[in-house]
Amino acid sequence: MVSVAGVSLVADLSGALYRPERRMLLVADLHLEKGSACALRGALLPPFDTAETLERLAWVVAYYDPAVVVALGDSFHDTAGAERLTPEDRAQLASLQRGRDWVWIAGNHDPVPGRDLGGTFTREVRDEPLVLRHEPAGLGTTGEIAGHLHPCARVVQRGRSLTRRCFATDGRRLVMPAFGAFTGGLNIRHAAFATVFDGAEFTAHLIGDSKLFTFPASRCVE
Repeated sequence: MVSVAGVSLVADLSGALYRPERRMLLVADLHLEKGSACALRGALLPPFDTAETLERLAWVVAYYDPAVVVALGDSFHDTAGAERLTPEDRAQLASLQRGRDWVWIAGNHDPVPGRDLGGTFTREVRDEPLVLRHEPAGLGTTGEIAGHLHPCARVVQRGRSLTRRCFATDGRRLVMPAFGAFTGGLNIRHAAFATVFDGAEFTAHLIGDSKLFTFPASRCVE
């Protein structure tokens, strides 16, 4: 469990967050159709990222059975991503939405809602004391859960180095790891995180194979 502004949340090994009392599941940065977007630019990647991401999402949805799912932006890698969904992937997405509310938050990669995706579209969701958005606001914000930065952390112990996706939080706000299959990560010691957290006074919850590993950011290295 992690706590943001006094709200207890389940940090799942998939990279999702679950708020039990609201039956609300949060995921960030799915970047669906990244493979096809790269292929259009001549960088050939295996065209299976969307199917893999939706399969992982289906497992998490089945496990928690949320009443509402909120996707925190960059759900598609570009504004035309939804149009490139295969019929099979579109059907999978429709199946995941059935029987629950689904909210798409606009991201910098996908600011324009896709067509016929189901669900509702918004810039942010306020669920006091929390505010859910794509890009973190400036220093001093409280209650914010955001994505965008794709946090990962690197630790060195006993001469061995480990780099994993992570949840980054100081208890007042939290940045979620990217959920998508083809998404990279930005080291939490990067200067971008200095605009979110005050110095290294925050915690990284690294996603392991069977549990989270918690380290102060000051223990993590570039």
